[in-house]
Amino acid sequence: MDTTTLAAFLAVDLLLVLTPGADWAYAISAGLRGRSVVPAVAGLVAGYAGYTLLAVAGLVVLVASSPAVLTALTLAGACYLVRLGIGVLRQPAVLTVSDEAAGASRAQLALRGMGISGLNPKALLLYFSLFPQFIDPATGWPVAAQTGLLGSLHMTACAVVYLGVGVLARTVLRGRPTAARAVTRVSGVMMIAIGALLLAEHLAG
Repeated sequence: MDTTTLAAFLAVDLLLVLTPGADWAYAISAGLRGRSVVPAVAGLVAGYAGYTLLAVAGLVVLVASSPAVLTALTLAGACYLVRLGIGVLRQPAVLTVSDEAAGASRAQLALRGMGISGLNPKALLLYFSLFPQFIDPATGWPVAAQTGLLGSLHMTACAVVYLGVGVLARTVLRGRPTAARAVTRVSGVMMIAIGALLLAEHLAG
C-alpha cells in the first residue's frame, strides 16, 4: 500500500474517531473516575482489535450481510450502553479515588470498554464499508495484510484520541467536583441517548 492511500484513510478515519460518541463518553467518564484512563482505553482498543481480526479473517463481510446477526449485535450494544449510562447517572464521578479502588477496578474498566466498542454495530459497519474503499488487491499486498494495517491504524488513532480525551477531562476538571459530576452525568445521558437511538433505528426499520 502506498503512503497516499494510507494518508487518505487516516484522514477519514480520524474524522470518524474525533466525532463524539459512546467511546468519548466512556473515556470521559473513566478519566473522571480513576487515576488512569489507560485500562478503559485499552478495553476500547481491544474491542476494535477483535473487529480487526474478524476483518482479516474475512468474517466481517459475512457477519455484516446477515440481518439476524446485525440485529442481535445492535440490540445487545444498545442495551449495554443504556445500562452503563444508567450506572453512570447513579454514581457520578468522584475525583478522590483511592489507590486500592483504582487498582481493583482496572479489569472492570477494560472489560466495560471492550463491551462498548465490541458491541458497537457502527464499528462493524465502519470495517465493512470504509476499509474496502482503501484496499486494492492489485498492489501486490495480500488483502489480509492490507486489512490488518488499516485496522492497526484505526486502533492507534482510537488510542491516541481517547487517551487525550480522558486525560484532558480529568486535568481540566480536577478540583472542580461539581463540574466533574455534571460532565459525568452528560456522559451517562449520551450513552443512554445513543443506545436509545440504536433501538429506535432498529424498531423503525
